[in-house]
Amino acid sequence: MNPPAARQHPREGWLNSLQSMAVTVVIALFVVTFLVQAFQIPSESMENTLLVGDYLLVDKLQFGDPGQWGKVLPYTEVRRGDIIVFRYPVNPGQLFVKRVVGIPGDRVRLVHKRLRVNGVLIRETYAHLQRRDYDTYRDEFPARGLASPNVESAWWSQMRELVQGNELLVPPGQYFVLGDNRDRSLDSRYWGFVPRENIVGRPLLIYWSADTSPERPAPGLSREDGRLVRLMRSVQRFLTNVRWGRFLRLVR
Repeated sequence: MNPPAARQHPREGWLNSLQSMAVTVVIALFVVTFLVQAFQIPSESMENTLLVGDYLLVDKLQFGDPGQWGKVLPYTEVRRGDIIVFRYPVNPGQLFVKRVVGIPGDRVRLVHKRLRVNGVLIRETYAHLQRRDYDTYRDEFPARGLASPNVESAWWSQMRELVQGNELLVPPGQYFVLGDNRDRSLDSRYWGFVPRENIVGRPLLIYWSADTSPERPAPGLSREDGRLVRLMRSVQRFLTNVRWGRFLRLVR
């Protein structure tokens, strides 16, 4: 007959649970600090690539500062066409998301809303342009002598020193970014370059998406309806607003 199993002391069980919880917290903090970060799209500036109400996981590893780990971890250089999440240069407490269109050394110009880099017309399948909406400063950037009420004063002074032959020269360590919704984006045209150290990461995938536009009252809903009816209508509205087709979609 087998001897009875030794009973675990209550204190040992409590210590084991606490240890497991501590390990879980440390792993979670490591992932959030060094690997990924959640981010919500707050504006329409990246439509139709990213929509208001999209929730993203941001890869913080790919564009990280390699330092001594550069030979081990898969860090890569920021390239034209990359979508990046970065600390807003005017207010680093805010996070923005835009697309990189100019890297250090590039000469950037917009002609009738069309992007030219180093004299070459760029084919932007992702750009959302409204042909009937025209603004000279925005659409002929960087046209000399033209200003906009949305331009940061410090950027206006800096920009004028970097324009050469109607093209803007991107300095070392800086990146020029635009929103995909080109006519509805406050981007580098208005506040300047993104320093390399401000780049947080690259959007990896959309893990949740829902239409966050102002709610419309459910049809036929009145104050006399019972709680159960109201609950069912709320659930119905929620399920209708969820963008099921955007779940786990990779961001490009």
